[in-house]
Amino acid sequence: MPQSPLDALLALVPLEALPRTGWIQRGVPAPESVAAHVLGTAWVALALAPRVTPPLDVDRVVALCAVHDAPEALLGDLPRSGARLLPAGAKRAAEERAAELLLGPLSPAALERHREALALDTREARLAKLCDGLQLGVRLLAYRRAGQRGLDEFVATVAALDCAEFEPAAALQRELLAALAE
Repeated sequence: MPQSPLDALLALVPLEALPRTGWIQRGVPAPESVAAHVLGTAWVALALAPRVTPPLDVDRVVALCAVHDAPEALLGDLPRSGARLLPAGAKRAAEERAAELLLGPLSPAALERHREALALDTREARLAKLCDGLQLGVRLLAYRRAGQRGLDEFVATVAALDCAEFEPAAALQRELLAALAE
């Protein structure tokens, strides 16, 4: 397990090659990696967070997005279908432990941001969570435009996001759903 920042950085490298399982299960060839998803989530945050009123700490939102899937470097990308089969709280407990092992040596700030992302007690964390879901919508639209079919169930996931707290997120959700309906 990582003991130093360098060890932690090396332990996170597998995220670059780890494909998002949900896309694999739906037959998407060469799906995005977890690292690509994290980067896309940060881009969504950079698009939305500066537009939120009252203002948010934009840098913190981006940091929350950067660490939100770090535990997957140890746990893999467990899809919802698999997570439902685990005992209540098991996935979250494993993610918390993996975050401690990976992000603790990286920096106290990285581990604190991950804890904040899980707790969802701050506006920044709630927006970061929405950015995660909205990135799925952006990726879905990109796959659709590339000719990929059989992904309709993900439209419902995007539609189910509760974006009411943040109008810029709600506007992006509406735009995504309209584009997905074309």
